[in-house]
Amino acid sequence: MAIAAAAVVLPLGLLFFASGLLVNLIQAICYVVLRPVSKNLYRRINRVVAELLWLELVWLIDWWAGVKIQIFTDHETFRLMGKEHALVMSNHRSDIDWLVGWVSAQRSGCLGSTLAVMKKSSKFLPVIGWSMWFSEYLFLERSWAKDESTLRSGIQQLSDYPLPFWLALFVEGTRFTQAKLLAAKEYATSTGLPVPRNVLIPRTKGFVSAVSHMRSFVPAIYDVTVAVPKNSPAPTMLRLFKGQASVVHVHIKRHLMKELPETDEAVAQWCRDIFVAKDALLDKHIAEDTFSDKELQDTGRPIKSLLVMMSWACLVVAGFVKFLQRSSLLSSWKGVAFSAVGLAVVTALMQIMIQFSQSERSNPTKIAPVQSKSKGEQLEAQNDKQQ
Repeated sequence: MAIAAAAVVLPLGLLFFASGLLVNLIQAICYVVLRPVSKNLYRRINRVVAELLWLELVWLIDWWAGVKIQIFTDHETFRLMGKEHALVMSNHRSDIDWLVGWVSAQRSGCLGSTLAVMKKSSKFLPVIGWSMWFSEYLFLERSWAKDESTLRSGIQQLSDYPLPFWLALFVEGTRFTQAKLLAAKEYATSTGLPVPRNVLIPRTKGFVSAVSHMRSFVPAIYDVTVAVPKNSPAPTMLRLFKGQASVVHVHIKRHLMKELPETDEAVAQWCRDIFVAKDALLDKHIAEDTFSDKELQDTGRPIKSLLVMMSWACLVVAGFVKFLQRSSLLSSWKGVAFSAVGLAVVTALMQIMIQFSQSERSNPTKIAPVQSKSKGEQLEAQNDKQQ
């Protein structure tokens, strides 16, 4: 990490981890004391507490970096966003797609009850991963033999969730890169599938399982397509910390869950068809530099994240000053060394967080199709191994 970037990341990191550890402590106490008595009460309180942490990252996008998240959808979908349970399926283009989703959820009023299907290692990230665990995010190992029961039980636990929630699922299973696109093109050509240009071939097992277990209590699927205009640099975590702006376009199309096919294979094909349509939509976006089929909704830039960030800053700084006044931490070499180690740990954790957001930029393994399997089975095998 460059020195100039570290000078910005370190104070933001200190604030985030100090406030985040306090949030984690409150979540842990509520989990132990309240959840056994009333799961609904725990969820309602945790929604508010978790949002106090997530809003710091929304502030990072809205007020520090000035990233513009522009939402394109119809008025009816926009009206219902945040007022109903929804399964959110999106393409996976950038390092901060999950943050783009949080901003969209915050605009809709359901940030604290927005959940996602994440890789298992995410829950071990200090502060942010721990808060996700307390908030009932679903963590998978990318091994369907193990993940099938985890996904099923996790979704079933959400059936009595007392507030509108979004469950986000990146159906491609990994972040889009040119190397992964090349592998997907080779596979599609060899199996007679539509050749993708802007998306990867979706992994349908998780999506089919999610639909199967959510039909009875989730009314809608939000088909989300994320794109970056030509004249805007792609947003990354490091660019956010440096305060460098970008523009992100978010296209949202609402599908009624009850209109999906009944059989698993038909649902899987529906998912593949959605990504073929998504590919064409991205072609159109590349040509027009906008999503012209939907209206740009006025989401503004809510002041709530700024107020929360200012409150956290005052609270943490006041607590730190009080601590220094009552201690002799900086009056001895041992205290100075301890402080230096603490700063180094925070810097390292922030570096890990930035690198973690970029961790899927590896080249995929090229898989030759297995002719003895059905087309659907080959597709799943290729996608499983590609991760």
